[in-house]
Amino acid sequence: MSEQRESQRFHEDTVVVTGSTRGIGAEIARQFAGEGAAVVITGRSTADGEAVVNSIKESGGNAVFIRADMQSPDDIATLFQATTEEFGGVDILINNAAIQTETAVDEASMADWQNVLETDFRSYWLCGKHAVELMSTGSIVNISSNHAFSTMPSHFPYNAVKAGINGMTRAMALDFGPDIRVNTINPGWIAVDRTTTEMSAEDRQELESIHPVGRIGTPEDVATTATFLASDEAAFITGTSLLVDGGRSAVMQDDTLPDYRAGRDE
Repeated sequence: MSEQRESQRFHEDTVVVTGSTRGIGAEIARQFAGEGAAVVITGRSTADGEAVVNSIKESGGNAVFIRADMQSPDDIATLFQATTEEFGGVDILINNAAIQTETAVDEASMADWQNVLETDFRSYWLCGKHAVELMSTGSIVNISSNHAFSTMPSHFPYNAVKAGINGMTRAMALDFGPDIRVNTINPGWIAVDRTTTEMSAEDRQELESIHPVGRIGTPEDVATTATFLASDEAAFITGTSLLVDGGRSAVMQDDTLPDYRAGRDE
């Protein structure tokens, strides 16, 4: 966010973004701040959180960092209490905190199960419960994954939890409506550390080739979707799960698309 956006859709809103000290969450926070919102950055790393706050303030935005571990129900309660003390309430909640394990169903441990469920699932429920107590109207956006629809081996329990988030969103939409809308974003491959600095150029090129749009996504792609779903432009959208995956889920067989394109270009 190099400069303030002309649009100020959220100039009277307070937005809490969990897992916002880096990556997708940080970009979501920046975009809301760029459109006038007061933003609460939260996560476990104070240094990373303060860095995001400083970047927002340098661009003219309003943000604070409140440290909270999403595995701690007490931390979550304190987060919303501190947000109320700072800004008077909450208008928009973005549930984005997540950790990922790469274990098979028969290899996953109780610790794997507990860590993923507490961070990626239970925290969404608890944050939602606390947020709606402070909302008269508003929006909740839950960040899930394309693993909710199709998955890969050895990604349990991450994939199971992501599917569960879609169900939680539907339940929240029914129970929190009509004045609070709840939706899910299901991102696909996004350019974060493991797809940029931790992936070879050859692997990155191959990955991009199996996306109909010819690239993987960016944190900005997810962030603009989040601001849309939280805005009045999406007033008739609730209980839905929106894939933001560059068409990846439309591809049945990985080698089909690049082979087709190569033949077409000959």
